[in-house]
Amino acid sequence: MGKKPIRVLIAKPGLDGHDRGAKVVAHAMRDAGMEVIYTGLHQTVEQIVEAALQEDVDVLGLSVLSGAHLPLTEKLMAQLAEKDLGELLVVVGGNVPARDVEGLEALGVACVFRTGSRFDDIVSFIEERVGG
Repeated sequence: MGKKPIRVLIAKPGLDGHDRGAKVVAHAMRDAGMEVIYTGLHQTVEQIVEAALQEDVDVLGLSVLSGAHLPLTEKLMAQLAEKDLGELLVVVGGNVPARDVEGLEALGVACVFRTGSRFDDIVSFIEERVGG
């Protein structure tokens, strides 16, 4: 019997209208055997948390290019905790300045994959943390 694939939700919060990177990362994850749910553009934090709950995902990947990564992630982590999803593996990707990585990790983000991160590194990180 094969192992259950890792389920990943990729979300684009807020007014950020650029999703090419999120789609490319989602494709790389699918190629690695993961099940990927992409929420589409302009999602509210509430919509993202509800999707994570409904889809019973192992990983939530937040893709942020708008510069609002800190307030969005803070709100997301608080709502995940409220819904008893505080143990969910959360990763953030996108246009994140190096100076903000520590702040995101302090909020509970497992890893920040800044613009230019290698797909293999993202996939390996998730596989090591979640298994399958």
